[in-house]
Formats: sequence, C-alpha cells, structure tokens
Amino acid sequence: MLNPADMYNLNQKNSPYANVIAVSKRAREISEAYEEQHEIMTEKPLKLAIGEFVQERCRIVKGSIKTEDD
Repeated sequence: MLNPADMYNLNQKNSPYANVIAVSKRAREISEAYEEQHEIMTEKPLKLAIGEFVQERCRIVKGSIKTEDD
C-alpha cells in the first residue's frame, strides 16, 4: 500500500502538481520498460516511481525527469 506521506517527502522546490506529474510520467516509463522486456511486475509502478524520487534517484530538471542513468 502506498503511504501518502511519501509524496510529501519529495523535493519541496517544485510545486505539488509538478511532483505528481513527474511521478506519474516516471511510473509510465517503468511500466513500459517492464512491458518491453516481457517481465511481470511484482510491485506497482507508481510505488517504484515514488521510491525513486524519495531516494533522489530521479529528479525534476527544467521540466524533464533525470534519472541516475541519464
């Protein structure tokens, strides 16, 4: 189950709206990556995306999402 407090732990420099949009875009990227690899997801993509932002593995940079891999 998702903990709503995790959304509050996101970067406070951005508006809550920007955080929600970024997390949802990242969740879609995660979902598509698993789909391309024909893997079954054991966790919800939204939960994984929130975790990446909370752990600062992803961040919002000038309107786009940057991951550690980028």
